[in-house]
Amino acid sequence: MFSELRARGEGAFVPYLVLGDPDPGLSLDLARALIRGGADALELGFPFSDPVADGPVIQAAAARALARGVTVNDCWGMLGTLRQEFPSLPLGILVYANLVFQNDLKGFYRRAAGVGVDSVLVADVPVLEADPIREAASRADIASVLVAPPNAEEDLIRAIALLSQGYVYVVSRPGVTGADERLRTDSERLFQTLRVMGSAPPVIGFGVSNPEHVGLARGMGAAGVISGSAVVAHIPRFRGRRNELLQAITEFVRTMKEATRSQT
Repeated sequence: MFSELRARGEGAFVPYLVLGDPDPGLSLDLARALIRGGADALELGFPFSDPVADGPVIQAAAARALARGVTVNDCWGMLGTLRQEFPSLPLGILVYANLVFQNDLKGFYRRAAGVGVDSVLVADVPVLEADPIREAASRADIASVLVAPPNAEEDLIRAIALLSQGYVYVVSRPGVTGADERLRTDSERLFQTLRVMGSAPPVIGFGVSNPEHVGLARGMGAAGVISGSAVVAHIPRFRGRRNELLQAITEFVRTMKEATRSQT
């Protein structure tokens, strides 16, 4: 996907949703709406009771899904449905370590491969503790994605560049997820270092909420952007207005995707 976009002079737009929010049926329709809007890939989260990397918007999304009784098995089912409907769309998942380790690490990745997942990001596992996860992912032929924090020293960046597959998730700022009015633009050095070290394509997240942010990210050297809170915030805003919600989500993605085509 990244190679094809680069050949066309585009960046990737990757929206994020929590699976099962606000219920499994509408969650699938929201994912379909994102794809209709032009999403290049999807990043999908499993609802979890202690999402330590996430801010209030995505925490609330996880809480809504859990309140509806959404389970890990439900998430696998939704992913399988999306893979059947969109066989060539890149699908990544973001999970927390408890969900990966609670039963069987290798089994988690076998299940992910079985439903057609392409990449897994375990948000609360640092690079120094990631070897068992990377080994299990490799056996299942799944890309293991690591997070590059904005204050990373060169040794850590080198390790991330060496070990990440698929893409590198560059965090735009310290803290948790959330839609920002302004995107910090001091990650350019990090992008340059990753490029020099031959890393997988760097994609920036945390705070990306409007087309201007997309342009700034491309200017810093990002191969794409991930937008979560700005997408998820539509769900409570349009509560009880299903068709309006789906239309608004589709239009948001169209606007953001168009910004990835703009020249920097």
